[in-house]
Amino acid sequence: MSTAQDLRRIAMSLDGTTEAPHFERTAFKVARIYATLAPDDLTANLKLSYDEQELKCITAPDAFRPVPNAWGRQGWTTATLAALNPAELTAALEMAWRHGLPQKPPRRRTKR
Repeated sequence: MSTAQDLRRIAMSLDGTTEAPHFERTAFKVARIYATLAPDDLTANLKLSYDEQELKCITAPDAFRPVPNAWGRQGWTTATLAALNPAELTAALEMAWRHGLPQKPPRRRTKR
């Protein structure tokens, strides 16, 4: 069973992560937000790819579900913290953290 304190501790241990308010939630971000903690500290929304979201929701439906509406179709996934042990939460946060990293700039073509 994980808690909001576990989420905060794990997220802040990921390289470059900062914590800041985001509307009524707490956001964790590097270049982009990759996780938000609900005000009740019971759930977090994680940025996953669609395939990652599908896998998590199929293998652990008690712990993961797509965020309703278009956000869910973009990979945002609600994680129920109490349904995850710290190792599972760490794996999910690391997966989301990778989606928050800066994107590589496009390569410039040089004229020859």
